[in-house]
Amino acid sequence: MLEGVNVALGVTGSIAAVKTVELAHELRRHGASVRGVMTGSAQGIIHPWALEFATDEPVVTEITGAVEHVDLCGYDGWADVLLIAPATANTVGKIAGAVDDTPVSTCATTALGAGMPVVIAPAMHEPMYDHPGVLEAIDRVESWGVEFVEPRLEEGKAKIATEEAIVAGVARASGERPLAGEHVVVTSGATTETIDPVRVLTNRSSGKMGRAVARACYVRGAEVTLVHDGPDVPYAEVRTVESGAEMLEATAEACETADALVSAAAISDYTIEASPEKIRSGEELTLEFDPAPKLIDEIRERHPELPIVGFKAETSGEDEAMIEAARETLERVDLAFVVANDASVMGEERTRALLVHAESAAAYEGTKAGLAAEIADSIAVVLE
Repeated sequence: MLEGVNVALGVTGSIAAVKTVELAHELRRHGASVRGVMTGSAQGIIHPWALEFATDEPVVTEITGAVEHVDLCGYDGWADVLLIAPATANTVGKIAGAVDDTPVSTCATTALGAGMPVVIAPAMHEPMYDHPGVLEAIDRVESWGVEFVEPRLEEGKAKIATEEAIVAGVARASGERPLAGEHVVVTSGATTETIDPVRVLTNRSSGKMGRAVARACYVRGAEVTLVHDGPDVPYAEVRTVESGAEMLEATAEACETADALVSAAAISDYTIEASPEKIRSGEELTLEFDPAPKLIDEIRERHPELPIVGFKAETSGEDEAMIEAARETLERVDLAFVVANDASVMGEERTRALLVHAESAAAYEGTKAGLAAEIADSIAVVLE
C-alpha cells in the first residue's frame, strides 16, 4: 500500500509518542521508507534511539546548518508525505499560526509551503481537543488541504488513531486518487440466517476480501460505505447487518447515492422461518428453506445504470468453468466485471482469482490486498 513512499514521521510531546516505534514498523511493513523528526518534548517521552531503531535512519532532533527541514520537506525534498503522529494541541496551534520553534513545526511549515501532502494524527485529553481554539486551528489547517486522522474518543481522552487508520490515511494522502468524489458501496463477509435462538445458518466467508476492497477504494480517494456483519473500520462508513434481508435493505439504501457497488459478500442463498424457541436435540428434524432474493439482481432492478462488480465463488478449481459461470452472471445482471475464485481461499490471506470482463479474463495470484488494488483500479477505469 505504501511501496516506494518516503514518510517523514514527526513525533511531538504526547504520551502517545510511545506508540510511534510500532507505527514506524507498520509503515515500513506496508513498503514505506521512514525518517523521524522529534520535538524536545517528545524526546522526554521516548529516546531518539528508539525511533532510529524503528526507522533504520538517523533522527532529526534539531534544525542545524544542514537545514534538515528543507532536506526532508522542501522543494525536491526526500519525503513524499509528512506524517505528524502524535500531534499535540500545542503543535496543531503552531502549524495553524506558522510558528516554527520545533523541528516538527518547522518541517510542517516547509511541507505546506512546498505543496507536500501532510497528515496529522492528534492525541490529547478530550477537553483539550474540544477547546474552541484547537478546533479552530484544526479547521484552518484542514482548509489548507491537510488530512486529519481522527482520534478515538475514549475514557476522557482523544487517543491517537489506530495504526491501520494512520497507514490508510498516509496512503490516501500520498497516492493517486482516481476515485476522488466517487461513492463506492462494498458488501463483505458472511450473512447469518437464524434457525432458532441458538442455531444459525451461515458460511465460511471471513470478510477479508471485502474489507480489503473497501480500504483500496478509500486509499484511491473514494467515500466508502461498507455493509457487513463485522467491526467498525477507519476507512469506511459501516452499516452493520446480520441476515441477507438486512444486507439487501442496507445496501439498497446506500446505493441511492452510490457511483458503484462491489458485491463481495457471501450472502446466504436460502432463508428459513426461525423458531421462537430452541429446537430440542435428539430427534429427527427436517428444516424447510426458502430461496432468498439475490442482492445483485435486486439492486440492478432498482438501479439500472449503476456499475456493479460481482464475485463468483466456485468449487471446481478449473479456470474455464469459473470463467463460464462468471460470464453467465455478468451477462444476466449486466455487471461491470466479475471476480471469480475458488471457494478454498475463504479465510486465507492469499488468493487466486480471475477478473472476468465481457471479452477478456485476467488471472491474479497473490495477496487479497493486491487483488483489492486491482479491483479498485478497474472500478476507476469503469467510472471514467
